[in-house]
Amino acid sequence: MNRTELDQRLSRISTQWTMVFRAHGGQGDALELARRTLLERYSGAVFRYLVAAVRDADAAEDLAQEFALRFLRGDFRRAQPSKGRFRNYLKTALIHLVTDYHRSRLASPRPISPDVASPPSPEEDETTFVASWREELLARTWQALEKHNSTYKAALELRIQEPELSSGQLAEKLSVQLAKPISAALVRKALQRAHEKFADLMLDEVAASLDTTTPDELEQELRELDLLRYCRAALARRK
Repeated sequence: MNRTELDQRLSRISTQWTMVFRAHGGQGDALELARRTLLERYSGAVFRYLVAAVRDADAAEDLAQEFALRFLRGDFRRAQPSKGRFRNYLKTALIHLVTDYHRSRLASPRPISPDVASPPSPEEDETTFVASWREELLARTWQALEKHNSTYKAALELRIQEPELSSGQLAEKLSVQLAKPISAALVRKALQRAHEKFADLMLDEVAASLDTTTPDELEQELRELDLLRYCRAALARRK
């Protein structure tokens, strides 16, 4: 699945979930409302995990809709997050969904194609979910950086893609890419500020996924997701 198709599916799932939640509206308690908000916010992480777990984008999209409906129905109430982390709640609920999917598929009388994914082990489930969550946080951080300053985002992306280029060479490419004159000095300044802003935005994204945002708990979450290397200095500033 290429980037364009992924973006289209993520946009469709987000829109569908918004409609489903509105249709099943109701005041509810503050915790339930907070979980719905986080669920919509991280619909991309849900879809990424489901694609990796079932290895079928169409099946993953169907399961994403099933997940939203089960969530509203209260099927995952027993999957309570430990330490107040929504990520743990979501992981447990999704693993239950994928387990049910594989059980249903294996019980089907139809022949199973050898290309169809077999049920993942608990260790694979954990690794797949953490990778999907990390990828979603990184994607959201890039989106936030582009919204903040598109030049910062373009400069940082190009530096990562072609690290061997000099500031002058980066400036030439960015001038063409952005259709405006970019100097080497501007590139150096943009890269410095882009690194700093990316780190701050990453902290904001991770903090938004937690029920509590004390510096120590934020650092622990960053370590578990292998994201601390992106924002160690920014975290130290916040501390």
